[in-house]
Amino acid sequence: MMASSDNDDLTFALPDLSGLSEAERLQVIAVMQRAKEFEAIEEAKIQKVNKYLAGSISGRAPMEGQILKFTNVVKGFQYRWFVLNPDSGMLEYFEKEEHKKLRPRGSIHLAAAVVSPSEEDSQTFIISAANGEIFKLRASDAKERQLWVDRIRSTAEYHTANMAQPSPVTINKQSTNQTLGRQNKDSFKRSKGSHESLHIIKKSPREEALIEVKDFFMEADDYAKHLEDKISALPASGHFLNSLDTDLLLLKATSAATLQCIQDCINILQTAEMRESIQISDKPISQITKSTALLITGGIMETTVEDNAPNFEDEMPDEDNHSDSDLEGVEENKSVILHLLSQLKLGMDLTKVVLPTFILEKRSLLEMFADYMCHPDLFLKIPEYPEPEKRMLAVLEWYLSSFHVGRQGSVAKKPYNPIIGETFHCSWHINSPDHKKNKILYTAEQVSHHPPVSAFYFATLDGKIRMNASIYTKSKFMGMSIGVSMIGKVRLRFEELGEDYVFGMPSAYARSILTVPWVELGDKVSLVCEKTGYTSSIVFHTKPFYGGKLHHITAEAKNIKTGDVICKVQGEWNNIMEFTYANGSTKQIDVNTLQIHKKYVRPVEKQKEYESRKLWQHVTKALKLKDIQTATEHKRILEEIQREGEKHRHDLNIQYSSKYFKKIEGGWVFKSLPDDFSCDCKKN
Repeated sequence: MMASSDNDDLTFALPDLSGLSEAERLQVIAVMQRAKEFEAIEEAKIQKVNKYLAGSISGRAPMEGQILKFTNVVKGFQYRWFVLNPDSGMLEYFEKEEHKKLRPRGSIHLAAAVVSPSEEDSQTFIISAANGEIFKLRASDAKERQLWVDRIRSTAEYHTANMAQPSPVTINKQSTNQTLGRQNKDSFKRSKGSHESLHIIKKSPREEALIEVKDFFMEADDYAKHLEDKISALPASGHFLNSLDTDLLLLKATSAATLQCIQDCINILQTAEMRESIQISDKPISQITKSTALLITGGIMETTVEDNAPNFEDEMPDEDNHSDSDLEGVEENKSVILHLLSQLKLGMDLTKVVLPTFILEKRSLLEMFADYMCHPDLFLKIPEYPEPEKRMLAVLEWYLSSFHVGRQGSVAKKPYNPIIGETFHCSWHINSPDHKKNKILYTAEQVSHHPPVSAFYFATLDGKIRMNASIYTKSKFMGMSIGVSMIGKVRLRFEELGEDYVFGMPSAYARSILTVPWVELGDKVSLVCEKTGYTSSIVFHTKPFYGGKLHHITAEAKNIKTGDVICKVQGEWNNIMEFTYANGSTKQIDVNTLQIHKKYVRPVEKQKEYESRKLWQHVTKALKLKDIQTATEHKRILEEIQREGEKHRHDLNIQYSSKYFKKIEGGWVFKSLPDDFSCDCKKN
């Protein structure tokens, strides 16, 4: 039997309450009334959401007009012309209305943005975008503010709702195969601090964070369902706490709404992640994700040299000219240099100091080291001399002639600091007098970030001549100069003779950095062949404050066993050098008349992602166009890639695994070489 309510406001049917007292009956009616009110509120919310999902024409109409925008440049409000596009979800602004056809000065996407009126007055309101950007705007009056707020909110909520829907992503089969192929290679091996046996599937930090959020959401969803079950299990009436209690119903509804909001956010993030992972193979270096960065810097490489070896058959004569006489970067940015110098101290290590982009040389340090082989014909002649004395003099002649090509141009500029995992490959093709073709191969790799260590390897195609080095470049501030020390030894081996020549490299100094910067070499270097007992002592003289010559060198070669001096050298390393022999004869070498053999390099499009020219291609292109801002941005991205890789290795407690070199006794040796290549000569 059903009873009607005595309360005129209660229009729905009630259960049979005849067995209850008047007080109990009134209590049940009150609870049912509150339940009805709550349902009405929830229905209104659903209708509001549906309205935004459907998209009200009046609420999402295009809108534009002049608004005051707070700008940090002048620390105040400036008039800007704003354009709201409800279809794209973009809010853009221009300096003036007539500039609308030009590129906007700024813009934000309104999906997941928060629009809130400011409490400081009745005209100001704030837009907080999902990417963290904030627009502080001020309308002419309260009515105009409300109009802008309503329109922007409507657009923001519409696009937020659309993004939250887990829509399918269009997948390109070829792109997906490339992505999956790359992901199959992205594995690590680790045992005893390295990664030689245990495979660990790599995920980007963003993917790991998203998985963690999903785990928390699933746990919260379980708690919410448990709460709902417990509330539903309570009796409908007759107890102090029942299933129709207003507070419990509100708790239940709030829990469901919160979980729905979190689910929408996860859908937005997951959709963006899917789109980015599928399109990654088509992105330029400026858009490389952190997960891809690990492929370059995280030590995720094959373990054999053969797997990594480039195809030297694809190489072509190099047409790049690295001679740089452009003074604009220094002259126009002198204030930047002065600001940098004001923060430096004498003797400070510049390894971790970010230097201005406009002083860069448009090539990597790994490529600069290749210039030491600018005269491969002199290099290949060395083992042809029958006497050890002549071979020592030939090594000395080649060594002193190897510096001038790498320091061309009137302006001293700095090569790119290679990022860890970066490589460079090239070769030289030489025709011998008997018309036989010979080839010298060059491989270089940045094997360490802190400290910065570059390893490089030269070898003839038949393997009879090999040269290996790992150089730690350490720079320091010296007032109006910057000094770069080349710490490490080079070992040159002639396999058929069983002779090793061990030598160092001079330090380089960038002088007059506020006027016309130029390069000077300075150091004492020894060149030793322990087997034959011959040694050479070389001094690169720096110019004294008064008098003296620029780029002056002196050298002395002698027989260690007898103490006899076999040759003395003096002159300039970038001009004419005079060799005086023990018998009184002399010989002059003008390095400017020597034939410079061009190296052969593969085109950028045939290089791998971690090879120097491809890695730095956007920085190089921007510098050639004198677009310093773009070059700086691309350089910053590469530096972030390196930091991400370093952090990843630190988190996994692994060391960087080189592609081409192995670490032996603190030095780095090409993997196919015997370990004794890392041992320095006892007398050097």
